[in-house]
Amino acid sequence: MIPVLVVEDDPVAASAHALYVERAPGFHPAATVHTCADALRALDRARAAGTPVELILLDLHLPDGHGLQLCRTLRAAGHGADIIAVTSARDLAMVRHAVSAGVVQYLLKPFSSAALGDRLERYARYRASLGRAGDALGQDEVDHAFAVLRTPDRSSLPKGLSAPTLDTVATVLRTAPDGLSAAAVAAAAGVSRITARRYLEHLVDTGLAAREPQYGQVGRPELTYRWR
Repeated sequence: MIPVLVVEDDPVAASAHALYVERAPGFHPAATVHTCADALRALDRARAAGTPVELILLDLHLPDGHGLQLCRTLRAAGHGADIIAVTSARDLAMVRHAVSAGVVQYLLKPFSSAALGDRLERYARYRASLGRAGDALGQDEVDHAFAVLRTPDRSSLPKGLSAPTLDTVATVLRTAPDGLSAAAVAAAAGVSRITARRYLEHLVDTGLAAREPQYGQVGRPELTYRWR
């Protein structure tokens, strides 16, 4: 399990973020704090206990300082946790500063639980791709590790597919670990079976889902789709 520190000054938002983390497979909220000072104390306590925080969900506007200054402070203190910024700050200069401060993902408020779940899942895949010991096999392996952190380019969807429906279908599939048929996805997403099949095949084509035949007692096998 990847321990996550939620740093958010709004108590309601902080509770929601911690709940999202708790529901994400492979993650658990180590602590929830509301200030820079409390964040550093939580990181120090976790490290001293031998269970260091590995990921921080960080709001940038905190009552006792800026989140990016906190990034620099925790790095100077030897904390190596990765950081996902969750913020309403849309200034492009801020985004550049976030990248230079070591932020690996930047998620704009307001966002849905599905959006955060997608970022967490991609982060887990990124971690898994770099989990083995030794050297990278080549540039392709390094490129793949960084590519999984990026979200799909929804501006380049095939003709006839829409980003909202794609997100809905992806969310339905992601929450079904045993996989679903196109008919089951269609019922859950509120679309036709043909529409669901088109979006599922797109997810397969982009490497986000896999399909496999499910054999029954009679008739042709039904395809089952699983989130990868």
